Amino acid sequence: MTEFDSAVSEAIARLRADVAALHSELVRYGLIVWTGGNVSGRVPGADLFVIKPSGVSYDDLAPENMILCDLDGNVIPGSEGSERSPSSDTAAHAYVYRHMPEVGGVVHTHSTYAVAWAARGEEIPCVITAMADEFGGPIPVGPFAIIGDDSIGRGIVETLRGHRSRGVLMQNHGPFTIGSSAKDAVKAAVMLEDVARTVHIAKQAGPVIPIPQEAIDSLYNRYQNVYGQSTDDRR
Repeated sequence: MTEFDSAVSEAIARLRADVAALHSELVRYGLIVWTGGNVSGRVPGADLFVIKPSGVSYDDLAPENMILCDLDGNVIPGSEGSERSPSSDTAAHAYVYRHMPEVGGVVHTHSTYAVAWAARGEEIPCVITAMADEFGGPIPVGPFAIIGDDSIGRGIVETLRGHRSRGVLMQNHGPFTIGSSAKDAVKAAVMLEDVARTVHIAKQAGPVIPIPQEAIDSLYNRYQNVYGQSTDDRR
């Protein structure tokens, strides 16, 4: 059994509780179906992350059955929950953590409107101010990739590296979001579905009006650096 120092052990315990609880937000906002979707979080101060087990009902998720993995996606032997198989998206999450060290949380959902955009392989244009605030521009489309290895992770990193958006629509699959923490990534997932729905409805009534790039830049800067009480409150 792998042993960690007390600080890392405490961080793992806190993250297990946080990640387990955050899955209820995916249910609350209608972002998942059945056992699909997942939230993961990077363990502060360690090359580890926590992710949910595969195929387990959201009602049954608890801190003790969250799964601890290294950044190659391997389950840590002897750790709590290690007898279960991790999410089928574990390799994708691991790839993101290895290649984007600033990322502290990753979320995947099957939210209806975002998946519909992904099925068309169409980016969501930045036509509402809330989208400029949160994503700093359009929500891009990532390449089609098969589940099971790190192909999805490679597509996420290739699409989002150097991009202001914290969300990507993986073609024919659905949305993945990243954040500074698991909670931040969940907020991005909620906001992504909200703008996906709003822009879809707007397009049914007629052409949408793009926001000029200089206005997008100004809105994004204000929201990210001025709005709210602190970084945690903004996000």
